[in-house]
Amino acid sequence: MALLNQISPEDIYNDIRYLELLAQNFRNIAAASTEIINLEAILNLPKGTEHFLADIHGEYEAFQHVLKNGSGSIKRKVNEIFGNTLRESEKKELCTLIYYPREKLELVKAKEKQIDEWYMVTLNQLIKVCQSVSSKYTRSKVRKALPPEFSYIIQELLHESSAEPNKHDYINVIISTIISLQRADEFIITLSLLIQRFTIDSLHIVGDIYDRGPGAHIIMDILCQYHHFDIQWGNHDILWMGAAAGNEACIANVLRISLRYGNLTTLEDGYGINLLPLATFAMETYKTDPCTPFMPKLRNTDKILDEKTVRLIAQMHKAITIIQFKLEAQIIDREPEFRMEDRKLLHRVDFQQGFFFSNEQEYPMRDTYFPTLNSQNPYQLTPEEEMLVAKLKHSFINSDKLQKHMHCLYAHGSMYKVINSNLLFHASLPLTPDGSFKQVRIAGESYQGKNLFDKVDVLVRTAYFGDTGSKEKQFALDYMWYLWCGPDSPLFDKNKMATFENYFLKDAEIKEEQKGCYYIFRDTEKTCDMILREFGISGAHAHIVNGHVPVKAIQGEQPIRANGKMLVIDGGFSKAYQPETGIAGYTLVYHSRGLQLVQYEPFESTQKAIEEGLDIKSTSFIIEFTSHRMMVKDTDKGKELNTQIENLQKLLFAYRHGFIKETS
Repeated sequence: MALLNQISPEDIYNDIRYLELLAQNFRNIAAASTEIINLEAILNLPKGTEHFLADIHGEYEAFQHVLKNGSGSIKRKVNEIFGNTLRESEKKELCTLIYYPREKLELVKAKEKQIDEWYMVTLNQLIKVCQSVSSKYTRSKVRKALPPEFSYIIQELLHESSAEPNKHDYINVIISTIISLQRADEFIITLSLLIQRFTIDSLHIVGDIYDRGPGAHIIMDILCQYHHFDIQWGNHDILWMGAAAGNEACIANVLRISLRYGNLTTLEDGYGINLLPLATFAMETYKTDPCTPFMPKLRNTDKILDEKTVRLIAQMHKAITIIQFKLEAQIIDREPEFRMEDRKLLHRVDFQQGFFFSNEQEYPMRDTYFPTLNSQNPYQLTPEEEMLVAKLKHSFINSDKLQKHMHCLYAHGSMYKVINSNLLFHASLPLTPDGSFKQVRIAGESYQGKNLFDKVDVLVRTAYFGDTGSKEKQFALDYMWYLWCGPDSPLFDKNKMATFENYFLKDAEIKEEQKGCYYIFRDTEKTCDMILREFGISGAHAHIVNGHVPVKAIQGEQPIRANGKMLVIDGGFSKAYQPETGIAGYTLVYHSRGLQLVQYEPFESTQKAIEEGLDIKSTSFIIEFTSHRMMVKDTDKGKELNTQIENLQKLLFAYRHGFIKETS
């Protein structure tokens, strides 16, 4: 931090235009001095708690609960405050009230006979918890988070101690008045939500909000209203972003995955996508086809679908899958630079014999009924398919809620983020077989490492916001699909996406998807250090945080790798993955005392959490622990504040030496 006596007139001359702008906000010595004092005080507050989640995949109930309980932080805080002064059952009831105040209040009022007494005790408890979780923030930050109707009262309660004899009666009178005015319910709800708010200072979503689970739109509703968050786009997010931008192949993939998992809730209820044209087309085209390979995967879902509905989903599933292969072939032909000619597979099918030919071998087909394929030109859409694709595209582009959520993904999202010595990105950074950064060709230019991420970030934004009809936008739109399944995509990084093989062939070998070199080398500390240096990060406490590939804890896999430099936090939020992982997800918690990994068991339901107080079971692992609390001055935010202080000190110098005139 620059000191006033180290500032020279030359420093002022160099920055005079900026300082003149700064003077519009801090008009005199008093105002600039007050702000410096304020910023210096903030630097010495404990660091706010960061939460990292990845691969939520539409599991909105588990996601909501993790946010509400702060990855177990609220439960730990309640235990710290009340220790042995409350029974375990009472602490559990208090935690449930904090997580679900509206629902829990209804249950309490239905059975509690001395409700005013309960209000008095509970409000005092909530005030203590709220005082504790808000103590690391400035009064200004706390005040800004308060709802206007209760702002003054809460400020009084948070900054006064009932332990002081002169204040005890004062606080009790405030609480008693709230109860007598029949405002206790609203006040309890407000305090509970504030506790949730103050427990998590910032939230990092390391990709894949969408697909598989039923509530991606609900998760996006929550995030779009959240106080502070960022998203590192995952491959499933990019797929939906491409669909919303009008990429027809992305639209087909979105529909196929939703039908594959029997999940139409997000499409129909969430975004109002009209699936009737697809259903009508599928029923007519595949009315005599059993569509066996296309039966939806309903395991680990709460849905009970009748036989007729399951059959219709299978027919729609097959219809959109065949259309997808045709649409993808159009992109492959349009973009030879993608080098994905080998993923055009329909022309290798012998329709008469029922075989697929590859590398001079023949493989029997599981399904040979293709009424919409022309053996002479299998990639040509039929007129009915063209009309259907146009209707589906119109529905995606004109869904107001979908477009609102996509704007949120763009505004708060990026390919990667560097924060407090942590590098966050969803999947991969392509590497060569010798472990160096791979050169990836995009529009005739080569990119690697950080430059590759930066270029992809620009393309993703061009696909959505670019000039309609321009070559740049068309290429960017095509690249959105490449990001989903292209070999050198940092969101995929496999030799192929074996969609065709998985549906139509039995041979396991031909279905194998070979991962890129990143997934081998990322487990070595040397590679992690190389990647961290590429993004300007170094030091003993630097980490890479990834999602994308589920950690199979049931098989002994570990999320902490490369001597602690690599943290993989996809643990299976998605119910579809939980039989493979054996757990139900991870969150990473970075607070002022260190870095902590929380591992979850499957979440039963919100209803049981409310009615029975069943919190999500979790196990915490300390990754790093600091002997002294990390303060704001030790963070990236602290660096920003120090820069602001230095500029304000220059402004003080300018005022005192007559470079800039003070105003009232």
